[in-house]
Amino acid sequence: MTEPRFTAVLLSDGDCPFCSAASTAVRQLESVGVVSWSEPAAQAFLEAQFGETPFALFFADCEAGTVWAGRAAAIELCERAGMPVLVRDIVGENYERLADAVRVVSGTDREIEPYHDAYPMASDAAALFDELAASAGRTHVPGT
Repeated sequence: MTEPRFTAVLLSDGDCPFCSAASTAVRQLESVGVVSWSEPAAQAFLEAQFGETPFALFFADCEAGTVWAGRAAAIELCERAGMPVLVRDIVGENYERLADAVRVVSGTDREIEPYHDAYPMASDAAALFDELAASAGRTHVPGT
């Protein structure tokens, strides 16, 4: 098995402006890749982690052995991207309202599912992480 290109992956809806903003926030993090929620590798990873494929923002870190979901993922991304505490607090406290507003504006008819915690990465999901990381795209922009 080869080393993953990334040690952490953001799983997000590629059509969602909020998710696009999350992808932009992690540009200075060389070890983080982004994969669309709808990609087969992302779907397999989520199925292995949760026993279903919930629709939400997810951030998986193989080194930390953790999968953050929803509000917790947004807060973790803000923290890793070096956002001020005020921004992290605003995102955390208003995540559902932001997600609902983005869903309405973008015309997405899927409801964001209520996954909002940090979860230990399941062994079945960890076994699929290399495949997930291999399908992820780079967000890192040198010099940012």
